[in-house]
Amino acid sequence: MLMTMEMWQLGFYMDPLRLILLLVLLLPLLAGLGYYSGFKETSGLRDEIVDAFVAFAVGSIASAIILAIFGIVTPEMSPDELIGKIALQAIPASIGAMLARSQLSGQQNNDAQSKQEDREQKERKEKSSYAGEIFLMAVGALFLSLNVAPTEEMILIAYTMATWQEIALVLLSLALMHAFVYAVDFRGRPEPPDTATFWSLFLRFTVVGYAIVLIISLYILWSFGRTTGTALEEILSTTVVLGFPGAIGAAAARLLL
Repeated sequence: MLMTMEMWQLGFYMDPLRLILLLVLLLPLLAGLGYYSGFKETSGLRDEIVDAFVAFAVGSIASAIILAIFGIVTPEMSPDELIGKIALQAIPASIGAMLARSQLSGQQNNDAQSKQEDREQKERKEKSSYAGEIFLMAVGALFLSLNVAPTEEMILIAYTMATWQEIALVLLSLALMHAFVYAVDFRGRPEPPDTATFWSLFLRFTVVGYAIVLIISLYILWSFGRTTGTALEEILSTTVVLGFPGAIGAAAARLLL
């Protein structure tokens, strides 16, 4: 995303109020993510808030340095442009920073690391709840959708698809979300209760999760100005298209986080 032209342009012309709102919503999201998979085990809300600000600071500094090396931000630019470009890139960067400890740590050997992962997985299961599962799906959807939402290809694909193809994409997204979590034996797969039926899991997690994915996709499109002056049918089409990678991200989050 740091090397994507659409992201540079969005940082320049994106509505400042929508960018500020996105940043404001990011902080509680990071705090919630810190509860499940942060820099360290937290002992309360205060630690999670501190982790959120640390992650945002790391994401902002890393984005500023890399954009400066690429020559995308320069001292000659106006403060509005500088802040906009760095702040927008800092959103996915800060989520990545928050996830770095649990997903990229390589300090233990394989056996010790496996035991550590099992222990952390057990602790996360104890923390988890239905609302927590939905929250993690929302984070995964946001993280992956941000990678493709700024691109023009999203608009092009939505424009070329017929109604039956959009319906097929919705069904495919639902099928992949469910299969990714329950039909494939990935490490970290949540174990459903013995009494849970297929339809119970499908309706409570997959369908509800996909609805969250679509809401997040629509919000991202609105934030990036993709819905301004656009017909409702086109907005719905683009939301479904963006919901496809979002659905994969949501399913992956339940396994990885």
